[in-house]
Amino acid sequence: MTSSIGTGWPQLRQQARSLETQTENLFHTYSQFATSPNIPPQPSEGEERIEAQLQDILQRRETLIAQLSRLLDSESTLTSSALKQNNLSRHREILHDHHRELLRLKSTIADARARTNLLSTVRSDIDAYRSSNPEADYMLDERRRIDNSHNMADSVLSQAYAVNESFGTQREILASVNRRIVGAASQVPGINGLIGRIGAKKRRDGIILGSFIAFCFLMLLYFK
Repeated sequence: MTSSIGTGWPQLRQQARSLETQTENLFHTYSQFATSPNIPPQPSEGEERIEAQLQDILQRRETLIAQLSRLLDSESTLTSSALKQNNLSRHREILHDHHRELLRLKSTIADARARTNLLSTVRSDIDAYRSSNPEADYMLDERRRIDNSHNMADSVLSQAYAVNESFGTQREILASVNRRIVGAASQVPGINGLIGRIGAKKRRDGIILGSFIAFCFLMLLYFK
């Protein structure tokens, strides 16, 4: 009895580890149904086959763990090791996690399928409404064109307001600079008189130039 137990434990553990690896691989394939962009409204044959394989493997693992537990209980206290207890506990934890992962994936796939079916139903209702109301598309197109026109007008007005605000800011800056120049000039002795003389000279030069042009024009008319 002790010899059969010793040979049975490693064989059962090897089967348990192999089934755990198969479960991980099947989870990877099964999870792709949840992330598919075009999930069918009803489970496909492939999806049902993978789910059935997962259920079968989980059931087989439960049976293996039960056999391992019976083997461990049948051993005498002296030959039973803490390592075997830890191994058995670990197999149970992994099995529990895989049961929860299967439930999570099934729920995720069901939610994705429900959203797809809802969108399909909404599209069908919209198509049916458009078929029974031919003017609906025309009215929607007109509404879109009006909305686009309003958006363009809002954009132009926003740009105009921005330009006007920029001009106002520039005017304030120029006015401030002018005030500073006038204020600085008023504080320099004789600067106002110099500016006045420059202005008077420009006016005098303008009068002389205008008189010369008029004289030349009169002489031109006289000799003509």
